[in-house]
Amino acid sequence: MRTLSINLKAQPPIEIEAESLSALEALKHLELKGVERAVAVKINGEIRDLSSPIESQAELEPIYLNSEEGLEILRHSTSHVMAMAVKELFPGVKVTIGPAIKNGFYYDFDYERPFKEDDLAGIEEKMKEIIEAKLPFVRKEMSSQEAIDFFKSNGEDYKVELISDLDTEKVSLYTQGSFTDLCRGPHVPSTGVIKAFHLNKVAGAYWRGDEKRTMLSRIYGLAFADKKALKKYIQKLKEVEKRDHRRLIKDLDLISFHDEGGAGLAYWHPKGGQIRVLIEDYWRKRHYEGGYDIVFTPHIGRAQLWQTSGHLDFYKDGMYSPMDVDGQDYYIKPMNCPFHIMIYKSGLRSYRELPLRWAELGTVYRYERSGTLHGLMRVRGFTQDDAHVFCTPDQVDDEILRVLEFSLDLLSGFGFDDVKIDLSVRDPKKPEKSAGADEMWRQAEMSLIKAIEAKDLNYEKMEGEAVFYGPKIDIKIKDALAREWQCTTIQFDFNLPERFDMNFIGEDGKEHRPYMIHRALLGSLERFFGILVEHYAGAFPTWLAPVQAMILTVTDRNIPYAEELLKTLSDAGLRAKADLRNEKLGLKVREAQLQKIPYMVIVGDKECEEEGVTPRLRSGQNLPLMTAKELIDLISEECRKRR
Repeated sequence: MRTLSINLKAQPPIEIEAESLSALEALKHLELKGVERAVAVKINGEIRDLSSPIESQAELEPIYLNSEEGLEILRHSTSHVMAMAVKELFPGVKVTIGPAIKNGFYYDFDYERPFKEDDLAGIEEKMKEIIEAKLPFVRKEMSSQEAIDFFKSNGEDYKVELISDLDTEKVSLYTQGSFTDLCRGPHVPSTGVIKAFHLNKVAGAYWRGDEKRTMLSRIYGLAFADKKALKKYIQKLKEVEKRDHRRLIKDLDLISFHDEGGAGLAYWHPKGGQIRVLIEDYWRKRHYEGGYDIVFTPHIGRAQLWQTSGHLDFYKDGMYSPMDVDGQDYYIKPMNCPFHIMIYKSGLRSYRELPLRWAELGTVYRYERSGTLHGLMRVRGFTQDDAHVFCTPDQVDDEILRVLEFSLDLLSGFGFDDVKIDLSVRDPKKPEKSAGADEMWRQAEMSLIKAIEAKDLNYEKMEGEAVFYGPKIDIKIKDALAREWQCTTIQFDFNLPERFDMNFIGEDGKEHRPYMIHRALLGSLERFFGILVEHYAGAFPTWLAPVQAMILTVTDRNIPYAEELLKTLSDAGLRAKADLRNEKLGLKVREAQLQKIPYMVIVGDKECEEEGVTPRLRSGQNLPLMTAKELIDLISEECRKRR
């Protein structure tokens, strides 16, 4: 017998005489309420299985199923159950990796054919059998060579490769029933803990993300602490699917993609183009009002430019192959920054000229792997709403606050008032890994903090997350489904001014380095447009709607008045169209609603006689008879308020 000292976190220890004690038994000795709900435990701060032995002194902290850490453990355990089910149903399948992810898990398999959606129901049934058997998850450690021999004997080549790359003497394996997997753990005590899961989709994935390696079948699943939480999330997924911009841009005839023209390149149709023009016009108007000048720069640049900027050293994999122009290499631009610097260096700059605020809707091209392309959210060609501020050190605080206020106000104009602020600063323990002087970093970080606090915004400070060339603020907007989207970045750059030897003549008559601030507000028009589509489910606010009013005739004798009305609305600046077909009114209304047109203007005999209109909203609400002027005023006021 020996004395074991145990305690809950921040509580006095107790001593127990025992030869050995599991973490679960130790928790029971501490008379912890609800211990039966624990799925794992922290032993001296390290997450371990409940079956882990207590060997001497241990501070314990139970991990419950509905906690963030508990759910991650549950989801990883569920991936093991799925792998076991697949192995039993599909002899010869090889397993690779199966991690927990947000809200669920996945596992990649190598099989003679790709898995299909039709396979999922059968796999789920087999998983239920495994869960009902309440098989314990048993951990075992062995030498790497023993593990390699074990997996080789079972034909699991991918596990052999993983172990060989680990460069460690020992590895841990977990077994439940007949299935054994390479895994660090921890896991829930048994398969019986898993109560609510669902397999929701299949996809292809290259082994280790390498397009030259084997294409695997990836099965995704969801897992939650209980069925109520799972059901709620599935309902949210249905709403997400209903709002999927890839379907809506096709249904609403806004944008298309064409493989024969090149993957990841968007084609804007007339209605999509109309919305884009509205976005750009609003963007330009606000920038001029905000003290910016708008510039335009080329689409290609000499290799020398990209060498100076550092892109050819650090970003070449994201750039397309060069083209030969008069015996010199030219690259299509992946970013606009070096071009704005060229404009800055076109003449001698004085402190009296600063700050300079230059903005551009610049189209850039970046290589993205085909497997990462995703509608408008991840494309190869996109228009970035870039801006750069060049200022003196004395102007930094005012300019950062000005940029932050401008960003929040413009995002609000598109209906995004709920934001999350992330502040990325350098690791204070590793200042040598940063470009620029320490004083510049201190001033830049303080400027960002002062601006955030001046706006009374909550923020998360992330030490060590800043890129090497400067600290930054990221603004994430929340959409109608409370999903976060990274859009705005306010980024200091201490690298490019040095690389391009940028200067201004100060009040003392000497040369000084300007501060350079990058600012992408919407991010890219393509991605922001995709976010807008999903936020509004395609029902754009009236000021952004490509067609604001659709005139619908009841009979052919109403056509002359409808044509006159169309001219009146159009002359007033409204985006109006008329459906004059000899079809039933109900059909016309349904089609207009499917196109999510804000106002349907009914024109029948009554409207013709009284020279009025009867508007119907896309929500289905009918408004009373009104004059054309009253309708124009109604729509114009709605657009003015941007609601």
